[in-house]
Amino acid sequence: MLQACLNGGRDKGFHAATPLTPRELAADARAVVDAGAQQLHIHSRDAAGRESLHPDDTARAIEAIRASVPGIAVGVSTGWWIAPRGRARQQQIRAWQVLPDYVSINLIEEDATEVIDLVLEKGIGVEAGLWSAADAEKFVANPNAGNCLRVLIEINEKEFSVGAEAVRQIMEILDRADIRLPRLLHGFENTMWPFYREALRLGLDARIGLEDGKLLPSGAEAAGNADLIRAAHALLR
Repeated sequence: MLQACLNGGRDKGFHAATPLTPRELAADARAVVDAGAQQLHIHSRDAAGRESLHPDDTARAIEAIRASVPGIAVGVSTGWWIAPRGRARQQQIRAWQVLPDYVSINLIEEDATEVIDLVLEKGIGVEAGLWSAADAEKFVANPNAGNCLRVLIEINEKEFSVGAEAVRQIMEILDRADIRLPRLLHGFENTMWPFYREALRLGLDARIGLEDGKLLPSGAEAAGNADLIRAAHALLR
């Protein structure tokens, strides 16, 4: 499965084509799906372009995307840093009426277990974000681990070799705990394409998009998310 991560915490200063508004997200969703993306991951925004988990902001983004690409799964970040920050954001997630298909939850965050329980109770899928072996150990100890949608192995190390060792440790812990959920592997910036290739080699799901980087495998700047997805499919072929 190839997921398109459309915006993350990026803004127009990072890349002019970064989609922020519901209309921009809807148009970009259509473009990346046409280019071959099978699922979507977004960070919803308020009217000022700031990351937000307010029920109105998430609803507008999700509804616009679903109108543009019906049937495509849409995921939303629940990062600790997103307003209103910390545990306060649980109140906004609890108030969601328009639900994403799944959310990403970083196990490094102190309330990760609480957020996993909360969203599963609402019938939302969980991408369990693991950055390290410590995150993996925390995840496999969670009674709800097997009820999640997938494991999201997120490598932030700048050196591929260091990140590859983190991947090895995480996979070993998951295997030892007999966690057989789908696994999605991705890197960031200079490791985006090396870990995309590694995901292909290991037979894992992958993601590509402006959240993780704006350069094509050639080193040239991509025109936008659809350009990145097309490049990912070219490598797959």
